[in-house]
Formats: sequence, structure tokens, C-alpha cells
Amino acid sequence: MGLALLALPTPLLVAQQPSPAAAEAVPEAPQPQFQVAAVESPAPMAQESSSAQTATPEPAAAASSQQEKAAQQIKEQEKQRVLGILPSFNISYRSDAVSLTAKQKVSLAFRSSTDPVAFAMAFLVAGYHEGMHDNVGFPWGIKGYGERSGAAYLDSFDGSMIGNGILPALLHQDPRYFRRGYGSTGYRLLYAVAASVICKHDNTGKWEPNYSNIAGNIASGGISNLYYPSSDSGISQTFTNGFVVTAEGSVGSIFQEFWPDISRKFLHKDPTRGLDAEARAKDAAEKAAKRN
Repeated sequence: MGLALLALPTPLLVAQQPSPAAAEAVPEAPQPQFQVAAVESPAPMAQESSSAQTATPEPAAAASSQQEKAAQQIKEQEKQRVLGILPSFNISYRSDAVSLTAKQKVSLAFRSSTDPVAFAMAFLVAGYHEGMHDNVGFPWGIKGYGERSGAAYLDSFDGSMIGNGILPALLHQDPRYFRRGYGSTGYRLLYAVAASVICKHDNTGKWEPNYSNIAGNIASGGISNLYYPSSDSGISQTFTNGFVVTAEGSVGSIFQEFWPDISRKFLHKDPTRGLDAEARAKDAAEKAAKRN
């Protein structure tokens, strides 16, 4: 028997005769494992609960941040005036401008329509029409001039509020003119003319037909039938006024597109505050990247 035990392999003998240290460690091993599991197991649940609580308000926080950024950009736009006089509140020099909320669109349209210059322009337009003997249904003299001035202001107010405020809010279209500021003169000219019939969509940022501006101009022409003399109103006059206002918008866009260039060259002032230079540098970098 002793010889048989001696013949067994040494590892087998060790396995059959555990050491005292191993015997003491065996019963104690499960205890710390159980304690660690009991203490640490709630931690992942707490982390998941905390993550769920913090993840919930993220969309609301992002929307709030965008609204604040849009409000800041509107403040910049409301400081824009040609020669320090003519308002350019509806012009954006930023290529990365964020979309406006419905309330911000209506508010910006109302701000533009109630600027003192808007009233002054109505008086100038009335004087022009009286001098050209237009709108013969209005009387002549002070009374007629006053009525023409009121009609001219209402034309502008209705067109701005409907085409730049109400309809863009409903159709999710951006009513602003996004000045290009770089590229060839011919391309920029066509871009400015097209701005009256195309615009950016709020959600996608893509260009689409400017239903808001076109429909707004026609709607304001239809409303004008309520206060223009019968001899100067009607369906044909409605669409004529809508077309004329749309064409005037294109002329205004052309002026706004090139005004900063004129200002820098002759007045040595940059209305864009360096944004034109950034846009040109970005365009040059993108073209260089494509060539390489």
C-alpha cells in the first residue's frame, strides 16, 4: 500500500491533501463576493436612472438654445441700416443663420413694418403716384395725397405681415434674404433676382419655391381692393399689384446683395462686420479642396 501511494503522481497527492491556508480561504470566498454584489448592484441602476433623467430634457434644451441663438441674430439684423437710415432687418449676412420660430418671424415682420422709415416711404410713394397721375380714383390735393399715403402704407404693411410673417410661420419657410456676398457678379445678380421666388425651408434648409412671398403679395393685392377706389381695383389689379410688389422685391434684393461692396469701396465701412471675408475664405478653401 505504501508503495502504491508513493507511485501516485505528486500533483494528485497535493490535490488530495489541501493545505491549511487553502482550507481557511475556501469558506470565506463567497462572503466578499456576496457583499460586493449587494453593494455594487444598485449602482448601474442608479446610473441608468440618472442617464434617463438627464436625456429627457435634451431636445427641449437644444430648442431653447436655437431660439436664443436666433434671437441674438435678430438683434444683429435690427441694427442693419443702409447709410444708417434705411432698415435692412430682413437681411441675413450669415450663411449659418438658424431658423426662426413662428413668433420671431411675425415679430420681425411687424418690426420692419412699423419702423419710421416705412411711414416715410409711404409718403414718397404717394407723392410719386400723384405726380404721375396714377390712381385717378383718389381726389387731388391734400386729401388725395393723404389717402394715397395711407393706401401705400397699407400695401407695404399687408405684404410684409402676410408674406414675411404669417405665411412663413405657417409654411415653415424662412422669410429672410440670405446675402451671398461672394462669387461672380453675374451669379450674384441672378441669385438676388431668384430670391423673390425661392427661399429656405426651416427644417431641411433646402431651397424651395417661395410660396409665402408670392402668395403674400397676391393676398395684399386682394386686400387693397377694400381701400382703393373702384376704378383702381378688381381681379386684374390684384394680380398686377402682386406682380409689381414681387418685382420690387427682386430690385431690393439686388441692392442688398451689392450694398456692402459699395459701402466698403466708397465709405470704407463693412456692414457685414467681417462675415463677407469669412464666406469668401470658406468658399476658396472648399474649391481648393475639390481641386486637390
